[in-house]
Amino acid sequence: MNIVTPEEVHFNALNKGWWITDRQIPELLCLIHAEVSEALEAYRENNNDNFKEELADIVIRVWDICEHLDINIAEEVNKKHKFNLTRPYRHGGKKC
Repeated sequence: MNIVTPEEVHFNALNKGWWITDRQIPELLCLIHAEVSEALEAYRENNNDNFKEELADIVIRVWDICEHLDINIAEEVNKKHKFNLTRPYRHGGKKC
């Protein structure tokens, strides 16, 4: 299987016209939120295929934004994961 890269995702978005106009961060974050909401609906409807597709859409949106902003998301995930390894068990006393 050929694994797609963030660069390919962004190139596709450019070619499909999604970056013709300047897109603001709030709009882009709302689009991610929309994909999360769609994943929740698929989950509620026990539609596993659509649930997986919506999770993929979330990643695609994040990768597209990161490439546009020149953010190396793999590097950022690695840094955050290393930090999370230092945190205590269920840090912050949160219930979920």
